[in-house]
Amino acid sequence: MNGGEGIKDLEVNGNKEKKCEVLMWGYLPGASQLQSSLTSPVSVRFPEAEVSGDSWKDVCGGGCGFGLAISASGKLITWGSADDQGQSYLTSGKHEETPEPYPLPTNDPILKAAAGWAHCVSVTGKGEVYTWGWKECVPPGKVTCSWTSMKTFERNRSAKQSSTLTEQGSPQSQGPKPSVGSLSCSDDKNIEDESIKRRKVSTQEESEISIPAEETLSAPPCLVMLDPLVKITSVAAGGRHTLALSDVGQVWGWGYGGDGQLGLGNRVKTVASPHLIPCIDPSSCIKDKPDVVHQESESAAAQSHNSVGNYIRAVACGGRHSAVITDAGVLIAFGWGLYGQCGQGNREDLLRPTCVTSLSGTQIEAVAAGLWHTICICKDGCVYAFGGNQFGQLGLGTNSDQCELIPKLLDASVMENKNAKVVSCGARHSVILTDEGKIYSWGWNKYGQLGLGDTVDRNIPSQVPVDNYIPKNIGCGWWHTLSLCETVS
Repeated sequence: MNGGEGIKDLEVNGNKEKKCEVLMWGYLPGASQLQSSLTSPVSVRFPEAEVSGDSWKDVCGGGCGFGLAISASGKLITWGSADDQGQSYLTSGKHEETPEPYPLPTNDPILKAAAGWAHCVSVTGKGEVYTWGWKECVPPGKVTCSWTSMKTFERNRSAKQSSTLTEQGSPQSQGPKPSVGSLSCSDDKNIEDESIKRRKVSTQEESEISIPAEETLSAPPCLVMLDPLVKITSVAAGGRHTLALSDVGQVWGWGYGGDGQLGLGNRVKTVASPHLIPCIDPSSCIKDKPDVVHQESESAAAQSHNSVGNYIRAVACGGRHSAVITDAGVLIAFGWGLYGQCGQGNREDLLRPTCVTSLSGTQIEAVAAGLWHTICICKDGCVYAFGGNQFGQLGLGTNSDQCELIPKLLDASVMENKNAKVVSCGARHSVILTDEGKIYSWGWNKYGQLGLGDTVDRNIPSQVPVDNYIPKNIGCGWWHTLSLCETVS
């Protein structure tokens, strides 16, 4: 899912930009010829048909069974999904094992992108937003293409390459071979049922995430209609909702809002058009707020407002909750709260954006959200985690039944003197990148999404081996992880 601040400008050696590669691990149906999970990092081949000189620029994680990345020329590259009966196969462009540019109806370069359960959203250099996938997640907008034209594009595509992935180093055990059918998006409930027997975790709350496969329920890419003066700079995609951050720090949201994840103060199930979310309210950051004295001075009120911040600078979406960071480093959450993923010390849903008051005085730099949990990074590089811990995704070394209702410091010995700078969450796993270019992962690992060479879950961080590479960014999909890396010459 979504998180982190993205990569900085790539370092240069002289006037020549260093070569970058994308590594992936975990399960993306069709990403390997055997359709098996990849338990160790592998290199993703850049589309050979592209213009000479183009290269990888960034990774965007991906969705349910497919990966997303961006090329230096601004093309959105997708690959992975092979289940031609599933929603994700349609949403990801039907590329199977071959990374290809997604046929968006614009020539403008793509700067940012994100994927939810089975919908995608991207931002162009002009600040315009295109989205596609499951119709419930796509607001009525300016439809600029159809699935028919998309199919024509596919028929005219050059022959697919026979192999796109090369193992990094010696092959590791690939673990049990999952079938495409058992891992289609519409059957994630079956995966949960299997996990219930092992973990005794209730998944009644996830039942509605089942996704229909019929193409008629999926919308092709469309231009999201916003005010002409609104320029979007980044986006986040959750299970069935989307947040978009503008250049002036406003947050717009649309999609499913039945658990409060759109922060509008109600449980409206479908927000069919982008709505401005009132994220900054000083009163939401005061516990047991006393009655306001009517004679309170304007300067005092302004000071209270400034302590929260003046605008939003980062957004993240979980399965059914959301988190944002203000310019003052204040963490604000809203949405589904059953496992404490909103950090309020209780299990209540938050229908309006509310400050995570236990982190008051701590400046938050980055945040990411999974299906049931939230991970954030402080200015000093420390990591806090809260929410569901059914698979060890909090990284606290605690047992699977122990949810955390307020943020807890991740103090594993392996992280001593390590400063985290980027964070990303999959559905049930977490990954961070440190300032010295080390990747650590923990949580659910049934399909190798931790990149540790096995399929054993971890409840404390473990370093991902990426020899001969210098990681620059990370991005998690639901069952996989991507990393943008510089090659070591």
